[in-house]
Amino acid sequence: MTDMAAFRDAVTAWATGGPGDSAHELAARLPVRTAVLLEGPSDVAAVEALAERRGRNLAAEGVCVLSIGGAMSVGHYARLLGSPGLGLRLTGLCDEAESPYYARSFEQAGATQHSFFVCAADLEDELIRELGVPRVEELVGAEGDLRALKTFLRQPAQQGRTPQQQFRRFLGTKKGRKIRYGRVLTEALDPARVPAPLDGLLASL
Repeated sequence: MTDMAAFRDAVTAWATGGPGDSAHELAARLPVRTAVLLEGPSDVAAVEALAERRGRNLAAEGVCVLSIGGAMSVGHYARLLGSPGLGLRLTGLCDEAESPYYARSFEQAGATQHSFFVCAADLEDELIRELGVPRVEELVGAEGDLRALKTFLRQPAQQGRTPQQQFRRFLGTKKGRKIRYGRVLTEALDPARVPAPLDGLLASL
């Protein structure tokens, strides 16, 4: 396990009720300078994939990319990691509907409301829009999921939805699929057509 992975695990344990000693010790030793608070592991997969494409090693730069288990947890993580706690610089990425939670939590933790980046619906929606539905379908086929997609699209609940809405919903229908496609879709992006929230986040680090 890398040091940054150990720090990430220590923070998660601390946030879920464990002691914070290990997180404090690792933060001082590494050292960690920035915490990126993301709603879920699929967002982590996308951020890490884009960083790798651009030749960046975020862990080596002192950046910890964290899945916080949903936007409702952002306040708790911000208190632990921001100025009330470890004193790290905070940033992140969230869905538009969850941005008020981020704004309030960042402000309370001593960060500005403009320290995080907002997706119009969610990151999957941003990625599908940039790639286009035909390209996403190609990628689904390459991943061996085309049969599952066609079965999904025949469901009555999917009739009347736009193709983009259908693909977005499909990515969340099986455990682990959303995480896998967070990386797959990001790796397939044209370097000049990265969704603005994701591009802005990485540029800010």
